[in-house]
Amino acid sequence: VQPSVPPVPNYKLCMSIPEWLQAIQTYMKMLQYNHTGTQFFEIRKTRPLSGLMETAREMTRESLPIKCLEAVILGIYLTNGQPSVERFPISFKTHFSGNYFHHVVLGIYCNGRYGSLGMSRRSDLMDKPLTYRTLSDLIFEFEDSYKKYLHSVKKVKIGLYVPHEPHSFQPIEWKQLVLNVSKMMRTDVRKELEKFARDMRMKILKPSSAHSAVKERSRGKSLSPRRRPASPQRRPCRRDKS
Repeated sequence: VQPSVPPVPNYKLCMSIPEWLQAIQTYMKMLQYNHTGTQFFEIRKTRPLSGLMETAREMTRESLPIKCLEAVILGIYLTNGQPSVERFPISFKTHFSGNYFHHVVLGIYCNGRYGSLGMSRRSDLMDKPLTYRTLSDLIFEFEDSYKKYLHSVKKVKIGLYVPHEPHSFQPIEWKQLVLNVSKMMRTDVRKELEKFARDMRMKILKPSSAHSAVKERSRGKSLSPRRRPASPQRRPCRRDKS
């Protein structure tokens, strides 16, 4: 029997933003988490947004199971065209039983509240409702969820808002703020996160990659990212155990 292909959610004017985010998350869950050990879609984090959106379109056509990194790209694709919804990547590096694990979700900011979209083996390490008053409340919620699985969070990386322009040649800024949370007091983590969140809302942060892109262009080089010999972005989700 052919597995049924879940329909891609469409935004309807009668929907509230939380309902719309819920529809997107439900769709991702219908695609299911990829437990196969094979990554079905290659996602190079350095690619321009336009290329990643092509991959997201492919995901909706293929309807194959996805992991956390693919869910972030798909979440961006499906929330495009909703200017009131700001999207930004949140990455976690955790330690458990002698090993390090990497995981990423899509942070959401809308109407003064934070939440997230994503995929994980663990139901409380993916989507969070749009109810958190501050970015640090959202991050601490993830940290507390990790504790249930005896994972200690070592690092948290927060990227910048992803533009709503699907044809943008700008790459996603994945780690504008990097916090070694395991070496910091919660009060200091909160302070750093709140300052960063404020700067994000005021749109005064510029992606570090933007400067290099401008330099490259002025020297007459193409903007397509150089292939690195290794593929570090493959790793985050193969071992996220989360």
